[in-house]
Amino acid sequence: MPGTKVNKATIDVEAIHEKDLIRGVAATNPPTAVRLDIQDQHVVMDNGILQVTLSKPDGIITGVRYNGIDNLMEIINKEDNRGYWDVVWAEPGRKGNIFDTLKATGFKVILQNENQVELSFTRTWNVSQKGTVIPLNIDKRFIMLRGNSGFYTYAIYEHLRGWPDFDLEETRVAFKLRKDKFQYMAIADNRQRKMPMPDDRMAPRGQELAYPEAFRLINPIDPNMKGEVDDKYQYSCNNEDNKVHGWICTNPLIGFWQITPSDEFRTGGPVKQDLTSHVGPTMLAKLEVGRIISRPQMIFQRRINEVRLVADYLFVTGTLMEQTSQPNQHTSALPYQVTLDHGKENARATNSGLKPNADGSFSIANIHTGNYNLYAWVPGFIGDYKYNTIITINPGSAINVGNLVYEPPRDGPTLWEIGIPDRSAAEFFVPDPNPMYINKLYINHPDRFRQYGLWERYAELYPNGDLVYTVGKSDFRKDWFFAHVTRLRLALASATLSELQKPFDQTQDSFGFPPVDL
Repeated sequence: MPGTKVNKATIDVEAIHEKDLIRGVAATNPPTAVRLDIQDQHVVMDNGILQVTLSKPDGIITGVRYNGIDNLMEIINKEDNRGYWDVVWAEPGRKGNIFDTLKATGFKVILQNENQVELSFTRTWNVSQKGTVIPLNIDKRFIMLRGNSGFYTYAIYEHLRGWPDFDLEETRVAFKLRKDKFQYMAIADNRQRKMPMPDDRMAPRGQELAYPEAFRLINPIDPNMKGEVDDKYQYSCNNEDNKVHGWICTNPLIGFWQITPSDEFRTGGPVKQDLTSHVGPTMLAKLEVGRIISRPQMIFQRRINEVRLVADYLFVTGTLMEQTSQPNQHTSALPYQVTLDHGKENARATNSGLKPNADGSFSIANIHTGNYNLYAWVPGFIGDYKYNTIITINPGSAINVGNLVYEPPRDGPTLWEIGIPDRSAAEFFVPDPNPMYINKLYINHPDRFRQYGLWERYAELYPNGDLVYTVGKSDFRKDWFFAHVTRLRLALASATLSELQKPFDQTQDSFGFPPVDL
């Protein structure tokens, strides 16, 4: 609201849950039972604190009522453009992607009692839909608990034997909130601000820049934002840090938060960046997958934002050691991540990943039954470690893989190195932004590389030719540009056959370029 100041929000997932539970108990004392109202075209879940309305049988969130506000979702949008699951997909070899909000055709109640309601919205694929509907059986679930001011959603995607192959670029959950209520966005303790209005991104208030997601604010509703750039990619976040993000309403003072209960659905590892919240106000929970291939006996399932109690959890423990330059001598490694991968070909997803202890030891808990590969990688060393034995998870057991020795791939001693092989370009030179294209949030900020247009600064810094880096003399912190740009060329002077190899291929920087560790 005009004239209302929002103090800096400290994002604490446990505190959010605790406050929600306290508020629920205090409001009802004890909390009322969860109620379900099934209507002709809608179904309503209500626990006395929160009321969620979904279209039936589509399974689209049309309304969220909370703390005296009839609907937190954007009421000026059509009902099917408020809160929904979606996919972006394509048939192999065909140009253009298909966007689908996964409207269901079937509805049923999975569970209903005074403590919990779980709803299912389903859609079944058949061959007559080939080329027009994604070849998946869809089951979208929504859960409400007693005494809780939130709700849960997850989905099961099933791809059966003999069904067509397809490319699944992404799937996500999107929430579009009321712009007259939610104007302050928070992604992290040091990444939060009052945001522009969506109207500011339309002419004549805004000017589109190099791509449709980026706008310069020419005449924004809030004059203090004049001249700033708004770009949803500036609010991307590493998977490892993407635990909670959302929006704050100042009158009344409430928050709408997307909380990630598990990393099991994510692909790409901890330093893979993805979208969070951005001007709309919009909130996303997003997953990228890849090619889905039909093979005999293969069933592809994907659960996202799942909250479920099961009894078949167990632990995998061990210690990662690094091979030293001396034969048969090892030292404790400090892996950035150890991952159990429940992968089938081209449908891999991280099931459990964590940062190990300082001595390289690790313990991965809460693992579902199945067969897994174990991977790890260590900052400062190229390549990935892969355990050479499939780990089979059975109910009620625990596995200790012992000491695992990682031997970084090399053909000889390192002669020179530019940067640090840590899957980040943070150590390289990041220029100051063009004063015409500033986001005030990132002035003197650790994430200053997120400023718009920094790639154009390369041509300004080197107008007559590419940078020259002299091994042994140049300093990569000052002399090596942080991003690969179209003008940058790398060449090796060699009397024999030579090549450059990237030490990894799974991560990108915030602009889609691969990090430039060499």
